[in-house]
Amino acid sequence: MNELNPALNEKLQLLENWFRQRKGSIVAFSGGIDSTLVLYLARKFQGPENAIGVISNSESLKIKDFNLAQSFCKEFDIQLRVIKTDELSDSNYNENPINRCFFCKDHLFHDLQKIEKEYPGFEVLSGTNYDDLGDYRPGIDAAKKNLVTSPLVDCKVSKEEIREIARHFNLPNWNKPASPCLSSRIPYNQAVTLEKLRQIEAAEDVLNSYGFEDVRVRHFGTFGRIEVQQEDLEKLLAIKDQVYNDIKKLGFARVEIDEEGLVSGKMNRVLNKSESKNNKI
Repeated sequence: MNELNPALNEKLQLLENWFRQRKGSIVAFSGGIDSTLVLYLARKFQGPENAIGVISNSESLKIKDFNLAQSFCKEFDIQLRVIKTDELSDSNYNENPINRCFFCKDHLFHDLQKIEKEYPGFEVLSGTNYDDLGDYRPGIDAAKKNLVTSPLVDCKVSKEEIREIARHFNLPNWNKPASPCLSSRIPYNQAVTLEKLRQIEAAEDVLNSYGFEDVRVRHFGTFGRIEVQQEDLEKLLAIKDQVYNDIKKLGFARVEIDEEGLVSGKMNRVLNKSESKNNKI
């Protein structure tokens, strides 16, 4: 267990106080590091009977991420409820407007509100962190609508601080690359379909099999654009023909490499300033 510096110890104390002031938590759990830490701390500071993780096994969540989330809860003796949100059947979602994330989270949080009725006095929590307030995240509006709170925002915990605290507790995914929902690989206003999501997931699995861990395959209808970390570009370019062939077999007419490298949220560049201004919690 690595030691935390004084500033991080103070943040951890703030988080402990935050949880101990509340009876229990129902955590919107995705398997990512943010919601993982929230769920772990809820269990640690509120007790195993008062910390409930809820994950949606939706089409936009990678199968491997769903399996890792289940393994985490089993390893740390955390209660996990699995639900099935059906956002792909909602035209507000599958038509892929710029606020698609709002409708996804609204489905999820609405279902969590139903579960909340089984646990009187518990609060529904998200893994939104303090850095997220500076990005375009329509899901934050869905959280506000459904009265979902975030201890990481309330205690002003940044992404890097989350990783350090998770490392302190030896959480297995403390340094796992971010894995946004698969729908985020599709340009706005191009339909989100199950076929596209499966192609994206399979293409990224191909890249993982070649040793590229942090990847994106953007789906542009007839072709796929690969993003890997800048330091991995030389390695990818050296084997690009083989990679192209493997990914084309999944149904892409052609494949190309984005030589800028991986940039999280790249699809948001099309938004103008008024659209991308984030609403504060």
